[in-house]
Amino acid sequence: MAYQPGCQGRVVVGALPESVQRGLVAIPGDWLEYDPASRSIIVRHIEPTDEPVLPAVTVELVRILSVIPFDILAGIEGGDLFVHIEETGRLVRLRVEQGGALHIQWARPGYAGATKRAWSDGHEIVNEPWNHRLNGEVTLGAGDLEAAAAGLQELADTYEGLHPEGDYAASVEGDRVKVSLRDVNLDGKLLVEALQRLATPRSLEGRLDVGSFRELAPEQLVRILFEKGETWVQHPMLWT
Repeated sequence: MAYQPGCQGRVVVGALPESVQRGLVAIPGDWLEYDPASRSIIVRHIEPTDEPVLPAVTVELVRILSVIPFDILAGIEGGDLFVHIEETGRLVRLRVEQGGALHIQWARPGYAGATKRAWSDGHEIVNEPWNHRLNGEVTLGAGDLEAAAAGLQELADTYEGLHPEGDYAASVEGDRVKVSLRDVNLDGKLLVEALQRLATPRSLEGRLDVGSFRELAPEQLVRILFEKGETWVQHPMLWT
């Protein structure tokens, strides 16, 4: 499962006295900071790369919360910070409940056991298509293999997304077309529709993970499965 690296999310604190705001702004930190404009604890734009992210973020979050007076802390709105530990691939949620209670939860590592639902019109993908981040591999049969591969390659090469990085290849291998994607910025719904249109009956096989190059709650990640020509959608179980 592909998560955004580092840390993302925010914790909404709400209205605070000016004296408390000044104290929060003055707290040093590498990952987190208090933003008076949004009344939130947010992730800094410039993030460090040499310190273990989970201990650093957790310590900074607790440090900020500990400065807020108890009578005010009891009324904060709360929120989530998601930490991706790249070395192990683990995802951790630091959830601050309304009132200030802090919970640390470890996500499941994948989609095992997640419910499959039939693909309909792509409404399951909630993030903006120009920020889609696609990973996976799909194979299919086609009436004209070379034309199908060329059409799928052109789809990616001409898509006007916001993030030009990533590796994408559509090629003919034997009697099938193979599409491989790694961190590709391409509209996931557009690709699924093209695959379904070009594939011969019951030939689609593989999977496609749809994430985002922008901040996205892990619950909004989508996996699209192709099994014997049928198209299914899964959302990760994560915290259940």
